[in-house]
Amino acid sequence: MAKLDDKSSEVKTKKAKIVDAIVFTLLLLGAIAMVFPLIYMLLSSFMTKNQILSANFSVIPDPWKFGKYTEVLQKPEFLRGLRNTLTVAFPVLVVGGFTSSLAAFSFSKLKFKGKNGIFLGLLATMMIPFAVVMIPQYVMFTKMGWTNSLLPLIIPGLFGNVSIVFFLRQNLTSIPDTLVEAAKIDGCGYFKMYYKIFLPLMKGALMTQIILWFMGIWNDYLAPTIFIQDEQWFTLQVVIRSFNAYYAVNSDYPLIMAASVLAILPTLLLFFFFQRYIIESMAVTGVKG
Repeated sequence: MAKLDDKSSEVKTKKAKIVDAIVFTLLLLGAIAMVFPLIYMLLSSFMTKNQILSANFSVIPDPWKFGKYTEVLQKPEFLRGLRNTLTVAFPVLVVGGFTSSLAAFSFSKLKFKGKNGIFLGLLATMMIPFAVVMIPQYVMFTKMGWTNSLLPLIIPGLFGNVSIVFFLRQNLTSIPDTLVEAAKIDGCGYFKMYYKIFLPLMKGALMTQIILWFMGIWNDYLAPTIFIQDEQWFTLQVVIRSFNAYYAVNSDYPLIMAASVLAILPTLLLFFFFQRYIIESMAVTGVKG
C-alpha cells in the first residue's frame, strides 16, 4: 500500500509540474505580447525613417541614432506640455491629497448624522463613467469661462479623489477607535488629532495613492482634449497627439517614438521604484475591506 501511495504521489507531482510548466509558458507568451510594443517603441526611437518604413521588419536599429531625444527636448511645445502637466499635477496632488486624507479620517473616525449615506453617495459617483458627465461639465466650465485654461483640470481635483478617500478609509479601519477617545482626553481637537496622530499612520498608504493619482494625471488625455483647444495650454499627452498628427505626415516616426518614450518614462520609473509599496497597499486595503 505504501508503494502505491508513493507512486500515486509521484504521478500527481509530475502532473503538477507539467501543469505549472504550461501555465508558466502561457503567462510568459502573454507577457512578451504585452511588453513587445513598448520595447519596439523604445528601439524604433533609435532607428532611421528609412528603416522603420522598410518592407523588411526589423527590431534592432541599424545604425543606432540618438539625436531624436535631443531634438524632442528642444521642441518648445514639448517643454510647454511638460510644464502644463506639472502645473496641473502639483496643486492637485498636494491640496487634493490633503482633502482626501481629511475626508477619509472623518468618514472613518468621526461620528455625525448621515455619515454612511454620504459615504455611499460618494462611492456611487465612482460608478459613473466620465463620458456621461463630460458634456455637462464642458457646458458648465464654458459658462464659467474656464475652458481653454488649466482650471477645469485643477479645480475639481482640489476637492479630493473618491478612490483615495475609499482606500484611506479602509486603511484607517484597522486603527482602534479607542485612540480617538484617548486623544480627546488629552485635549486634542479633531484637526489636531488628524495631523498629529492619524496622518502619520496613513502616510504610507497616502503616498502610494498619490503616486497612482500622479500617474493618472500624467497620462490623462481625454479631459485636456475636451476642455482645452488653445495650444498654449496643451498638456503633455495632447502634445504627443499633435506630434503624431504633424510629424507622421513627414514620416518622422523616430521623433514620435522618442517623444512617447520621454512621456512615459516618469510613470515607469515611479512604478518600478515604488511597485512594492503599491502592491502592499492594495493587498492590505483589500484584506481590511
